[in-house]
Amino acid sequence: MILTAIAAMAKNRVIGTDNKLPWHLPEDFKFFKDKTKGKVLIMGRKTFESLGKPLPTRFHIVITRNASYKYEDPNVEIVSNLQQAVELAHMLTTKYNAKFGDEVFVCGGGEIYTQSMDVVDKIYLTVIEKDFPGDAKFPEFSEKDFKLTEKSDRTEPIPFSFRTYERIK
Repeated sequence: MILTAIAAMAKNRVIGTDNKLPWHLPEDFKFFKDKTKGKVLIMGRKTFESLGKPLPTRFHIVITRNASYKYEDPNVEIVSNLQQAVELAHMLTTKYNAKFGDEVFVCGGGEIYTQSMDVVDKIYLTVIEKDFPGDAKFPEFSEKDFKLTEKSDRTEPIPFSFRTYERIK
């Protein structure tokens, strides 16, 4: 199983404000959709709730400390911590590999990204070359641990780049 964080962040590391994205980048939405389609997603409860409903063609593993939190949907499973989420994702990608493939995506929010930095194998990070106000940030990570393997710059509607980092083994 390949565990991949996928996020978009501003120059000042902001990824959200009031549980919403502070920018509108259609190309980044398409990138996220194309990468995660048909995959297992791991996310925190607030991120999940910000979606409004489960994303089509994806399996959602939602992490919450609220033991009474429920969501009735065949494509949603609730767990209480990141370790349980990773174990469930591993089981799903092993048992249903033809359906989900090998890659599992950590999709936020800030706390889940922070907890997962020690275990992710790869990071797809859209970096917006502008500061935005916000209350959630993407964690710092070390270039001793990750190598930039791909970068693709864009200028419209504001300067940003798609970056791929891979863990150095």
